[in-house]
Amino acid sequence: MRLHDLKPNPGAKHRRKRLGCGESSGHGKTSGKGHKGQKARSGGGVRPGFEGGQMPLIRRLPKRGFNNAQFKTIYGIVNVDDLEKRFDDGAAINEKILRGIGLVRGPLDGIKVLGRGEVNKKFHLEVDHITPSAKEKIEKAGGSVTIPSRKPAVASRK
Repeated sequence: MRLHDLKPNPGAKHRRKRLGCGESSGHGKTSGKGHKGQKARSGGGVRPGFEGGQMPLIRRLPKRGFNNAQFKTIYGIVNVDDLEKRFDDGAAINEKILRGIGLVRGPLDGIKVLGRGEVNKKFHLEVDHITPSAKEKIEKAGGSVTIPSRKPAVASRK
C-alpha cells in the first residue's frame, strides 16, 4: 500500500451542494431559500435567541442566585520537577521569571508550587502559594520560600 492508494471509506465524503446550477439540479432558481422574506436575502436572518418579537425565553425566566465564579482565585501551577529541569542551582524564582521562560501564562492571581518530583538544587522562591510537600523538598535541598503579602483578588489579574 502506498500513499496514492489511500482513500476515505465509502460514504464518508459527500459532494458539496452546488446552488443555482439550473432548475433541473434541484437547487436552482431560489437555491433552497424559498420565496422572498428575511431569510432569503443576502446576509438576512435573525440573531440567536430572537423569537419574532415575542419576549425571549432568556428574558422571561427569573434570574436567581449568586455566582461566585467571578471571584475565583486562579493560580498558575508549577511543579518542583519543572523547576529542577529549567533552573540552575541557586536560582531566584518569581512570577516574572516563570512567565519569561513560558512555564506560566495568561491572566493569573498568583503562582502555586506543587510537590511532584524531586529537588536536588537550591532555589529561592517567591510565590503566592506552596504545598507543604513542595516546601519541605525545597528547604531540604537548602533553598528558601518567601510568600509575599496577599494581593487583592480579581483586580490583580494581569
